[in-house]
Amino acid sequence: MIKPKNRALLPAGLRDVLPGKAAYEAAVTQSLLHTFAAHGYDRVKPPLLEFEDSLLSDLGTDLSSQTFRVMDPVTQRMMGMRPDMTVQVARIAATRMADAPRPLRLSYGGEILRVRGSQLRPDRQFTQAGYELIGCDTPEADAEAIMLAVQALTKAGVETVCVDLTIPPLVPMILAAADLSEDDLHRARNALDHKDAAEVAALPSAVAPILSELLKVCGPFDVAYTQLLTLDLPVECAVWRDRLNAVVTRLRALIPDVNLTLDAVENRGFEYHTGVCYTFFAPGSRHHLGRGGRYGGCAGQEPATGVSLYLHTLMSILPAPQAPARIFIPVSAMNTQVLESLQKQGWVTVSAVSPCENLVDEAVRLGCTHLYQDGRPCPVDGSE
Repeated sequence: MIKPKNRALLPAGLRDVLPGKAAYEAAVTQSLLHTFAAHGYDRVKPPLLEFEDSLLSDLGTDLSSQTFRVMDPVTQRMMGMRPDMTVQVARIAATRMADAPRPLRLSYGGEILRVRGSQLRPDRQFTQAGYELIGCDTPEADAEAIMLAVQALTKAGVETVCVDLTIPPLVPMILAAADLSEDDLHRARNALDHKDAAEVAALPSAVAPILSELLKVCGPFDVAYTQLLTLDLPVECAVWRDRLNAVVTRLRALIPDVNLTLDAVENRGFEYHTGVCYTFFAPGSRHHLGRGGRYGGCAGQEPATGVSLYLHTLMSILPAPQAPARIFIPVSAMNTQVLESLQKQGWVTVSAVSPCENLVDEAVRLGCTHLYQDGRPCPVDGSE
């Protein structure tokens, strides 16, 4: 005998978001987008699917392994489901909004889908909300991007936001100057990604000493940056070090008490970035709330900076929302004037769709705390 299919079974990394949580996530997303809009970031809405050669060009190249692909039955061309919305916003800015005044401020919010999650975070579909500041390459622009994320997360309910700064170009510049083999380049990047001090020390002598010192540049910003200043870096690296200081100086003028750390060798997740980058954390969360940084500015690409925030992580640290007051409206009492009046007072109205004998029991069964009776809300538990 064939067993019936389990219709509740979903592919790994995908899940249903049920009542209560779904509404709360939508409200938090709207809060983020409202904060972005208050700072002049206009919302755009890219499509879920794009042609593969467009989606995965330029910035999207590094997202190829995370992209689901399908064949368009109309054009017979391959399409990709977006694994990230930043690359789509960059495309919109470069094409449909190429003539718009710069700097261009755009925001977005929507679902993204990835081929695989990680062991610690297996989700493959989740909501991403963020913004891009396009056409401006200044410390002030970087500071604005960080400030806006901190403000948006705080307004959404995060009590303490920690910002971890990094400069992805540093390590590639040091490695390029040393003229290492491909094997040694791979060993160096892998050792730094895993913070393996012993493996870093075993690298060729041309890079081992400086990379070993750079690995120690990690911790509270002021302490770590002081360490960074003592290192004998190539001229190109010194330029980015000074740029980082300019960004922090401007950021502290905007948010004097901002909580900053520095990790000079962090690169994972910043493969297409070309300048100062940032990751946002909160105490009590094992995962980052979002990340962003500077990209573009070379090979004909516009300079830009931006931030992506991840709702599945954010929701995991926010306090559970207070359930709204629900009131049951019997058939005999229901009319649009009653419903509108109660809703204006903040009630969630649940209307009867058929007569029932025991109104109190029906109200309780439908999750209502009150019953509309004798022209007023009455608690179903008998209290007043």
